[in-house]
Amino acid sequence: MARILVAEDDPSVRAFVVSALTMKGHEVVAEDDGGLAAETMDAEGGRFDLLLSDIKMPVMDGIALALHVGAAYPDVTIVLMTGFADQRERAHGLDALIYDVIAKPFTLADLLAKVDDALNGRPVEVVSLARQSQGQ
Repeated sequence: MARILVAEDDPSVRAFVVSALTMKGHEVVAEDDGGLAAETMDAEGGRFDLLLSDIKMPVMDGIALALHVGAAYPDVTIVLMTGFADQRERAHGLDALIYDVIAKPFTLADLLAKVDDALNGRPVEVVSLARQSQGQ
C-alpha cells in the first residue's frame, strides 16, 4: 500500500478522502491547506507515493503546492481535485507535472479508481467534453 499526503481545506471532503484511502490500506497524512502540506512533504523528505490535493485552498493553493512538490520531489505522483471548472483549466498547464485532475463531487469508486490508476502509472483516460456532457 502507499503513503499518501492529502491537502484539502474542506473538513468533510478531507474526512471522506482520508477514510476511503485508509480503508483501502493506504497510510494517509492529511493537512487542511497547501502550506501545511508543503511543510509536511519537506519534513518527510518527500517520502510519499502520492500527493492528492484540492486546487482552491487558502494559504497555498494546489497549483503552487504541485509546483513545489514536483520541483523538489519528482518521484511523487500528483493528483489534483477541484469543483471549479476554471481551476481545472489552470491545472492543464501542469500536464507534465501532474497525473490528473479529479472533478468534485466524486464518488468513492471514482476516487479509489483514480488513486489506484495514479499509483500504478496507468495512462489517463481522456474523456472528450462531448462525452462528459452526455454523462458517459
